[in-house]
Amino acid sequence: MKLNDKFFLKVTLDGIITGLALTLFFKAIQLGTGYKVYTLLLNVDYLPILKGFKFPEIVEVLFHLIVSIALAVILVLIIQQLQIISNIKIIAICMLTCFIIGALYFPTTLLSDRTPPITSIPSLVYWIIGHLLYGFILGVLLSNKHSSR
Repeated sequence: MKLNDKFFLKVTLDGIITGLALTLFFKAIQLGTGYKVYTLLLNVDYLPILKGFKFPEIVEVLFHLIVSIALAVILVLIIQQLQIISNIKIIAICMLTCFIIGALYFPTTLLSDRTPPITSIPSLVYWIIGHLLYGFILGVLLSNKHSSR
């Protein structure tokens, strides 16, 4: 699993696919339930430099996709470094990593009045489920890359 140009492009595509899946999942949850998990996903209010700007939704989604691509690349590099070849272990690492990221990110709700309150258990549950789903999809895609090299 060497990170050459062609492989990097495939991993970038994996990051885009999983990022879009998470985006659509959270948008559907927010539209269906009113819990602001989609707003939280796209929120940049906690970044001092960006806090004063109001970005169009598509730009906020692009910010999210950049993070998603970076995460996919980082996870591939970790998987390579650890020489993990088991598809189940690759999926588990991706899911665990995404669970941790989701759990650590949720408290940023304290930094914005647009996002769900920190006490919203349903929002937290949807948030964690979304990140586990993201990790699962990314793990499957990365496993497929590993087994098809």
